[in-house]
Amino acid sequence: MICPEHTVGQQWQDDMELADGAQEADELDELPYADETDSHTLYEHQRYVADAGQQPLRVDKFLATQMRGSSRARIQAAAETGHIFVCTAADQAQGRTGQPVKSNYRVRPGDIVTLMLERPKRDWHIEAQDIPLDVVYEDDVLLVVNKPAGMVVHPGCGNFDGTLVNALAWHLRDDPRYDPDSPEVGLCHRIDKDTSGLLVVAKTPEAKSCLGRQFYDHSSRRTYNALVWGRFADDRGTITGNIGRDVRDRQRMAVYPMDGPVGKPAVTHYRVMESFGYTTLVECRLETGRTHQIRAHMKHIGHPLFADERYGGTQVLRGERTAAYRAFIANCFALCPRQALHARTLGFSHPASGQQMDFCSPLPADMQALIDKWRRYVGSQDTL
Repeated sequence: MICPEHTVGQQWQDDMELADGAQEADELDELPYADETDSHTLYEHQRYVADAGQQPLRVDKFLATQMRGSSRARIQAAAETGHIFVCTAADQAQGRTGQPVKSNYRVRPGDIVTLMLERPKRDWHIEAQDIPLDVVYEDDVLLVVNKPAGMVVHPGCGNFDGTLVNALAWHLRDDPRYDPDSPEVGLCHRIDKDTSGLLVVAKTPEAKSCLGRQFYDHSSRRTYNALVWGRFADDRGTITGNIGRDVRDRQRMAVYPMDGPVGKPAVTHYRVMESFGYTTLVECRLETGRTHQIRAHMKHIGHPLFADERYGGTQVLRGERTAAYRAFIANCFALCPRQALHARTLGFSHPASGQQMDFCSPLPADMQALIDKWRRYVGSQDTL
């Protein structure tokens, strides 16, 4: 849905979940859908035994009290996809194994409740690795880094090292206050692997708490630059719609009705910076911070990010049918072989001094080369 832009002040947020929020259920963050589980081996990640005085209680509520970092919604998703198992006292007496249960199963005394996932359990320890960092600013309580495209922010399934967090552990290895394994310090927000741009890192629990509140209440300032497919009818606009997992492709996010039960509410404001006929350079400001928010919202309104393979941006979506144009687009993809998205500005109130801090990162070389190429193309055409 697109509606006229309204004034929202300078209250913007990242296009990824806040680090604190995103870590509330790391183990449940990569759950497959039910039809993907039949042929997978499952590994035990968590085990809880209901005590003798346990009153009948829904298993999702039971686990929510045990798995303090996990939301009830994610626990329910785990149950719906067959990842919550219960072995009753009767099962145990008969030597039987547990069976998957739904969210409404009621836990009783002696029940063994387990979380089973497709990947083996991994002990998370952040290894300090000597990886170059582009540090834009640093003081006693925080630092701001400019993340390059291609770098994963945080270790996760399939990316256990070589991440920004590993690099930060090395950079801050001599700071006794900074424990890379502690959620009380570190990244205050995230961006995607193939998105470039600014991130703020807290060195102390007090700084992280203060910065986290600013991201939560939208008093931080963030803008993104993105090259998207197509021409906009209006120079400014707002995109609204809940964002949640795409039921057809769990690696993507999809947009659902704003007043519906699926996904989380998301609002993206944009303005056109420059039009190239078949593509447009836009600035995006976010009222909310949902996973893939800009990518999903732009796809939803028919303007996928240029070169964003996951959301269809590597198809030739606008332009001519000539071989010359197809060759031009292929050269553009070669110049910037990732979604053309850059977290350009970052602003927040300093946790210690209260001073307003504002940073700006120039477009990285690949995006700048891509935009320059489109400018030259437009300059050579009479019909655009």
